[in-house]
Amino acid sequence: MLKQRSGGWLESIKTVVYAGLIAIGIRTVAFEPFNIPSGSMIPTLLVGDYLFVSKYSYGYSRHSMPFSPRIPGLDGRRIFGSLPARGDVAVFKLPRDNSTDYIKRIIGLPGDRVQVRQGVLYLNGQPVRRELIGNFTVEGDGPRMVVRQFREILPPQPGIEAHAHYILEQSDDQPFDNTPEFVVPAGHVFAMGDNRDNSLDSRAQNAVGFIPVENLVGRAEFIFFSVDGSARFWEVWAWPMAIRWSRLFSAVR
Repeated sequence: MLKQRSGGWLESIKTVVYAGLIAIGIRTVAFEPFNIPSGSMIPTLLVGDYLFVSKYSYGYSRHSMPFSPRIPGLDGRRIFGSLPARGDVAVFKLPRDNSTDYIKRIIGLPGDRVQVRQGVLYLNGQPVRRELIGNFTVEGDGPRMVVRQFREILPPQPGIEAHAHYILEQSDDQPFDNTPEFVVPAGHVFAMGDNRDNSLDSRAQNAVGFIPVENLVGRAEFIFFSVDGSARFWEVWAWPMAIRWSRLFSAVR
């Protein structure tokens, strides 16, 4: 009986180890879950959204692994690497510390010229079309406020159609609404939040700046869970009302 009991414990430990290795493998090569703690990507992503990011979309670098370990021969490189498309919502490691996860929309690719003038985005000297949709009430990220919502249409790329998404503007004279022209260096991309006046992104060169392609973690694919924060963890009876049911399993665009 003692041998059988020891064997049972050993099998249980092996099962746990195998399960852990499988989970790490899936997170490294396939999908990794992330949650949204801030409002920089409103209205596309809300505080309390939980989403899956595809790790294979841009290939693999050391940042595809948990804790971004130094791997000989992989520093500064990607395996099966490809550039994101303009308009992709991507997770990346903050360049200044290579550990903090950020999520923004890719706006500029290597060689692109990016500028904002009076709230309007310019790509390679041409204004990006935006259409006023109406007012949008921002909640769940600081004081409740009403701002303007626009539909922004990024120009098409070879083999890729024009990409439309929604952005928010409190006004067109905020600190990042008038910028110098940024030229995206080789091996880097330029990213911005959809909540344009409440986003720390590539426009802040001292804080985020250009993002090395190596730092890309993956592309946001779909929201699998979302809560509005109205129920505390012990208020079990309020959980169903706190879930944003309409956002579950919706694609990120």
